[in-house]
Amino acid sequence: MGHLSHLKTEFQALHRRLQANQVGFPEPADEKAREGWKDILEILYTAEDAELASRLPVIPSRIEAIAARTGMDPAVLKPRLDAMCEKGIVMDLVNPRTGKAVYLLSPPVVGFFELSMMRAHDTIPKKRMAEAMDAYTRGDRAFAVELFGGQTLIGRALVDEAGIGPDTLPEVLDWERATAVIRDAQKIAVSLCYCRHKQEHLGKSCAVPMEICLSLNLGADFVIRRRFGRQIECAEALEILDAARKAHLVQTADNVQQRPYWICNCCGCCCEQLRAINEWQLPGVNPSAFEPHVDDAACQGCSRCSRACPVTAISMTARRVEAKVKNELRPHIDRDRCIGCGVCAGVCLRKALRMRRRRSAPYVPERALERSLRMAIERGKLAHLLFDEGAGRGSRFLNHALQALMRLPPASRLLASDQVQSRFVRAAVAKNRNLIE
Repeated sequence: MGHLSHLKTEFQALHRRLQANQVGFPEPADEKAREGWKDILEILYTAEDAELASRLPVIPSRIEAIAARTGMDPAVLKPRLDAMCEKGIVMDLVNPRTGKAVYLLSPPVVGFFELSMMRAHDTIPKKRMAEAMDAYTRGDRAFAVELFGGQTLIGRALVDEAGIGPDTLPEVLDWERATAVIRDAQKIAVSLCYCRHKQEHLGKSCAVPMEICLSLNLGADFVIRRRFGRQIECAEALEILDAARKAHLVQTADNVQQRPYWICNCCGCCCEQLRAINEWQLPGVNPSAFEPHVDDAACQGCSRCSRACPVTAISMTARRVEAKVKNELRPHIDRDRCIGCGVCAGVCLRKALRMRRRRSAPYVPERALERSLRMAIERGKLAHLLFDEGAGRGSRFLNHALQALMRLPPASRLLASDQVQSRFVRAAVAKNRNLIE
């Protein structure tokens, strides 16, 4: 856009580095949004942080590899990286079996946006950060399109299990149940809701509890070690889920089947994912595999479901009834807009709404690497993910990437081949040519 000249050199390099991520940090066209974009960078990064961050990998790497990449002594590099982890602009993930850590540059989402508002008190000026993020995310479509413009999304909706009919309940898979995801987690943490905390500093927060966002597994380990939240037991996490459902919140999770990093409890007024649907008309979350069905005989047209729907997918329509002067109201469900959360079924006093499995369930990537590959392909960033601007990722990573790549649809594999003119991808495509032709 030609405005990068307004940034210091180290921040220009940082911006280019952030753009290499599957979800980048695009410069907006709107002037006020651009000021917010610039302010976010200057709040989070010192000039020294920005210079180092511009040379960090966007996928997890050991400190020895980062030292070789940056030309820094590991003994000098580690405290610098640890200090950046404390601010949430770098993440370190520790292997629970070996105790060895890998580091990566935090993306905007899920990353430094959330982490910047997960603590009530730290060195980050919360009100200024909230104002900057609000100007950036609401004043221009650039970031919303970057985050939600692809077919593969960051988050997925989880259905309210209580709203599923008894005939459908046995069909629900464990990874589709919030309760099962929690019970399967090796470690759990709870933090302040980034979206609601941001809205609080803008004077626009709702009355829903603030400490309600759950981190899981390696995500929880990072949050606990770096004091972005507190560790909790499974029982407390299940209580949080139950309280969130009673408050008619949507449960959204990491858009993977295996080892998700987070579950959020979201409201339609504050949540950035749901606001993408309501304000930008973009698909903010991957819908669940379920959708509401109306029992016409039980429905009294009270409109509780329409008023509670967090994405305004239910409208009340008038229906003529024989021998009655007044029309009756019945819910009309926009199934293309519906995210299958089950909030509508939860508020219906007459149990006239039940969640049933969709005829065609939205696809959910099996693991994080597959989701990353899909997002990178859709956004034209596969080369950054695989080769990181010339820095080889190593045979183990490439083998895992190859396995995930071969699970993609044929069209995605062909697109990957076009994006990365390399023997690695071409060999992967050629190996399974019979599936494409």
